[in-house]
Amino acid sequence: MSNCQQLENRPWVTRPVDPGAKNRETRIEQRSGCQRLGKGSCTIGSAQTLSWASQEVEDLYLERLQVLISNEPAEGPKHPPQGGRFASHSQRASFLPRLSATPARLLTTPLRHDEEGNQDESLESKTLSAEDQVKDHSTGTRVVAGQIFLESGKSDSRSEDAENFHSQEEEKENSLEELNSLEMSNLLNKDLEEAEIQSPVLTAIGGTADGEPCHFPFLFMEKEYAECTADGREDGRLWCATTYDYKKDQKWGFCETEEQSNKRRQMQEAEDVYQTGMKILNESSKKAQKKEAYQYLLKAADMNHTKAMEKVSYALLFGDYLKQNIQSSKELFEKLTEEGSPKGQMALGFLYASGLGVNSSQAKALVYYTFGALGGNLIAHMILGYRYWAGIGVLQSCESALTHYRLVANHVASDISLTGGTVVQRIRLADEVENPGMASGMLEEDLIQYYQFLAEKGDVQAQVGLGQLHLHGGRGVEQNHQRAFEYFNQAANAGNSHAMAFLGKMYSEGSDVVPQSNETALQYFKKAADMGNPVGQSGLGMAYLYGRGVPVNYELALKYFQKAAEQGWVDGQLQLGSMYYNGIGVKRDYKQALKYFNLASQGGHILAFYNLAQMHATGTGVMRSCHTAVELFKNVCERGRWSERLMTAYNSYKDGDSNSAVVQYLLLAEQGYEVAQSNAAFILDQKEASIVGENETYPRALLHWNRAASQGYTVARIKLGDYHFYGFGTDVDYETAFIHYRLASEQQHSAQAMFNLGYMHEKGLGIKQDIHLAKRFYDMAAEASPDAQVPVFLALCKLGVIYSLQYVREINIREVFSHIDMDQLLGPEWDLYLMTIIALLLGTIIAYRQRQHQAIPRPAGLRPAVPQQEPPPEHQPPQ
Repeated sequence: MSNCQQLENRPWVTRPVDPGAKNRETRIEQRSGCQRLGKGSCTIGSAQTLSWASQEVEDLYLERLQVLISNEPAEGPKHPPQGGRFASHSQRASFLPRLSATPARLLTTPLRHDEEGNQDESLESKTLSAEDQVKDHSTGTRVVAGQIFLESGKSDSRSEDAENFHSQEEEKENSLEELNSLEMSNLLNKDLEEAEIQSPVLTAIGGTADGEPCHFPFLFMEKEYAECTADGREDGRLWCATTYDYKKDQKWGFCETEEQSNKRRQMQEAEDVYQTGMKILNESSKKAQKKEAYQYLLKAADMNHTKAMEKVSYALLFGDYLKQNIQSSKELFEKLTEEGSPKGQMALGFLYASGLGVNSSQAKALVYYTFGALGGNLIAHMILGYRYWAGIGVLQSCESALTHYRLVANHVASDISLTGGTVVQRIRLADEVENPGMASGMLEEDLIQYYQFLAEKGDVQAQVGLGQLHLHGGRGVEQNHQRAFEYFNQAANAGNSHAMAFLGKMYSEGSDVVPQSNETALQYFKKAADMGNPVGQSGLGMAYLYGRGVPVNYELALKYFQKAAEQGWVDGQLQLGSMYYNGIGVKRDYKQALKYFNLASQGGHILAFYNLAQMHATGTGVMRSCHTAVELFKNVCERGRWSERLMTAYNSYKDGDSNSAVVQYLLLAEQGYEVAQSNAAFILDQKEASIVGENETYPRALLHWNRAASQGYTVARIKLGDYHFYGFGTDVDYETAFIHYRLASEQQHSAQAMFNLGYMHEKGLGIKQDIHLAKRFYDMAAEASPDAQVPVFLALCKLGVIYSLQYVREINIREVFSHIDMDQLLGPEWDLYLMTIIALLLGTIIAYRQRQHQAIPRPAGLRPAVPQQEPPPEHQPPQ
């Protein structure tokens, strides 16, 4: 069986001994047993068959996720961050009481930071430990029968006592389940964590106090040490004193063996090399410097530095600044998986799912994805959410999909700043090839330079437009806050209210370029609001809502939000919906909140999608709809930082590197991006990716066309019909092709699908031949699209000729003449009339010919033409 034929295989399941048994045992060949490494990670080693109850693992996994999410505050409405991000968990905790009286903002763990405090900019994934997933979340939810409900304060339609009673009952029922997971109980109960987690007692090794416990703190060189130190030693080995005063007692020992010391020094050296590489990578924008940075990362990876191995493995997989080598990346992913890296587990699952470098196995892919998700990898959660939603390799489950998608959406929404996130550029390769630059919305370099020229000449509109492009990025322009600030500053000095408002947003948010200043932001917001600018009005409303530079005033906040919402500004609509939802400054009204959230979502605001998803997931103000909630949460998840990979893949394809592009699109396709699925299928359909065997391109393309079509992409649905019609990647099947064309015609009103249906009716392919229905579909195609009118006209002409020939073929000429009575039709002497008419016609023809013969003159004798001689010139030109 080829790799592509295994793409959609379900996990291997053996028949249970007891047909009525609850759990089905699954035997999956993996690499050595599953070893718990802490923080939810798991190691999968080699050459061992793993037998376990898949249903129990799935149930336990979902229970853990529900515990995680039950500790996520899900008050519903979400606001942009107030000023800068929280610097520490203590600042978050101190802020919680204040939120109880204001529209609640979801407090979730920020992006992980490396040792230097720099934000991890990895596009491959954003991993959160199990501890980070639940730490510092307010208890704003409760779990009832596996469903998460929001605790939004007093409800007008429910009894608080009844809620407390049911909550207590559910807590009793779930208490045993919570205690079964030591990790979860430790995270949820801070007191228990402090009681159970104790610092290990270090014992001195060698020295003058071998075997005695280290004493902390101890005094050495007039300085107290609370941990082992290498001070005073040239070899760098860590040591400790076993009494308080080292100088007095001279009692000491090593904290590590010589082997451990050497290993620690090697890891420290690897860390230094890794930090050097990351510093070059983050501070440079030139390709040559980034390649140099990856040489440092390669060196650190050779020294078994985990983060460097993760960076290098993804670079080898995608061909980012390193030559693409899937086999080498696979080996690194396997090594990372053995060390318990969630990124490595997720990536190895992707390789098994796509069949790159390994034989495709959906069962193994599901196992690795699950372990990666348990380790906190958000991309793994997103992939599992899509698989449960679409039923890929697992039984379709909307509730399971909702659990995964909600977890990812919480973190994506918490990362949205006041100025908004980066623009997600969804470019379809098929449209781009057909009409370059038209469908993608990308700005040509010449056009950007033209706008820059206008801005330099003082064109205010060009300055504002370039400022917005550099603020958010997109359309071929990289995000650059420095240039955005410069353009906005120029336009604001010229009196442009829009530029003033955006300067206010930049000062309110703060960045490396613009220091955070509520006072400066308030000044710009006031100037813009006085000029009737909705962005300034919304910013002024935020200032009064949260007390940024002014006292908190809900009435004024509501007033300015209403003014901004009336002008169609999405931020004003979002905040107005939040105030109605929470009853801040107005009476709580879920219908009004739903109305304004819907308006903001039509403008594409991510937090509006998030709030709507929360309302549909919990049935707040609307009928609960799991399907709608999943689709909305999916939309939020697809706005995460990993969406930048879409642009990276497009640039790779544009540069002619189809292999790198197709791998990136395949990973995004696993995450559920429809545009990535169609683009991956397009590259495979064109046979531009050499890393995929020629015999497997069409079957793989068929798989991703099918997934894209299931998400409503019309071209993919027509492609499915074409593949079954012509037998690309599958057997010729006219009936299936007819079904796909009919779906595209009925659901998306595709003119091409209607034309194809007309052709199949005309020829009788997959359906009974019917010329009348063929003409009807041809006419429908012409009405659906003006581009179809010419081919429809030709098809109808052909259909008319065929119909006429068929009509003549069906008529018997002799029978027609045998039934005609000429005596009755023309009279008894019809033959005399006919002979007279023939004679008259004959005489007319003869007379016409004679006159024509007389009119032709006889030809005269030919005379030779005598050339005329030119008279000699009077004056000859000089020789």
